[in-house]
Amino acid sequence: MGHRFPLATTVRLSIRHKLFLTLLLATALVVAVMYGFMRWSFQQGYVRLVESRQQARLEQLAGRLGELYVAERGWGGLLDAPYRWPRLLMEGRGFAPDVRADRPHPGPGGPMGMHGGRMGRMLEGRLALLDADKSVLFGRVDDPGRLVLTPITAEGRAVGYVGMLPGPALSELVDVRFVEQQRRSFVLIALLVGLVSVALAWPLANTLVRPIERIAEGARALAAGRYGTRVPAGSRDELGELARDFNALAQALERIEQARRQWVADISHELRTPLSVLRGELEALQDGVRPLDQAAVASLAADVERLNRLVEDLYQLARSDLGTLSYRRERVDPVALLRDDVAALAGEFAAAGLAVSIREPVPGQVVAHADPDRLSQLWRNLLRNSLRYTDAGGRLEIGIGRQDGRLILDFQDTAPGVPESDLPHLFERFYRVEASRSRAHGGAGLGLAICRNIVAAHGGRIEARPSPLGGLWIRVELRLEP
Repeated sequence: MGHRFPLATTVRLSIRHKLFLTLLLATALVVAVMYGFMRWSFQQGYVRLVESRQQARLEQLAGRLGELYVAERGWGGLLDAPYRWPRLLMEGRGFAPDVRADRPHPGPGGPMGMHGGRMGRMLEGRLALLDADKSVLFGRVDDPGRLVLTPITAEGRAVGYVGMLPGPALSELVDVRFVEQQRRSFVLIALLVGLVSVALAWPLANTLVRPIERIAEGARALAAGRYGTRVPAGSRDELGELARDFNALAQALERIEQARRQWVADISHELRTPLSVLRGELEALQDGVRPLDQAAVASLAADVERLNRLVEDLYQLARSDLGTLSYRRERVDPVALLRDDVAALAGEFAAAGLAVSIREPVPGQVVAHADPDRLSQLWRNLLRNSLRYTDAGGRLEIGIGRQDGRLILDFQDTAPGVPESDLPHLFERFYRVEASRSRAHGGAGLGLAICRNIVAAHGGRIEARPSPLGGLWIRVELRLEP
């Protein structure tokens, strides 16, 4: 059974080979165009040079014939000795490649040599002598009207004309050799430039492709999970910008991966703590160390409630991070919602020994396009944050104002405060100021993170500052309808 071979093999060209071929073809095209243009320009210039030289020799011949006319008092002597016409033509020098200036000429009555006869016949076919009336004296011309005439002057008047039929310019042998030599030089120069372009195109292609290869290797490293990968970005061109964008992407992915790991670790830690407490209490009840009475059941219920709040906060935060938290927007009064939430939590503030007040209320009604349930969740999280962490005997003051179409609410409580270095991190998940606002107060560090997501979903802004009252100052800005 014979082997089967594919009819065609797909050739995969890398970007390096494509770039090399592009540079090579572009250089070859430029060289070909330059070669053609230079050859055409040289030929045109050389033809004009030969024509101008030919015209000068025609004028020289006309001058020689004018002297002959004066010396012989007319064209009669030339007509009586027709063999003198070819000799006069050869004296013009350079009208034919086979004639040299130093070639001996036959005498007035002798025959011409082999080259002289051939030269005379060739020149007689192109040149003609005409008298003052433009009648042909010498030259076999079928159509005298096609002749290009050069006047022969003597004693200040035209006594005749030298006529030449249009056609290729006559040149000397040295001129032909010069043209061929220039053509060979042009070909050699074109080949040399082509070789130089080949020698330069490959290193240039490698230089341009190398940054792309480094970025491709970095992308494969990122796909493999090595988020610390960076690529050098020394150039200031588009490839350098691409390398810097790649490094920014790698840095962002590295931060996201670190946050994910920290998120998993924090969740595990937060869930493990209440579960450990709950398991310890259950084991104490099983071992009989602690009696199963109403107080024990209440303690277990409190542990389960804390665990339930933690799971609910995690669920709400995860939904807000993913953007799946539902928002039913309508025209609402945020200040009225805040007053209702303050009234609902007034009993808890009184039990904790804290005073809460709303100062500088906005006159009239303010309207925002928002979700009333999410706004109420925002207000209650902020109120419970102060309720949980403010020392007994303190107070919470809420200031309300309006500026540039935005509603501004300031929540300022009393001690303990938060160090300024910790303020930018308060809205990060699971972040706590362990010195004062710690887990002992029952928080998991998720409330302010949820608040930030709710405010951002409403196009607002939230920030933390040191409170003039000695505690924490939370400012919320929300957009209002006109």
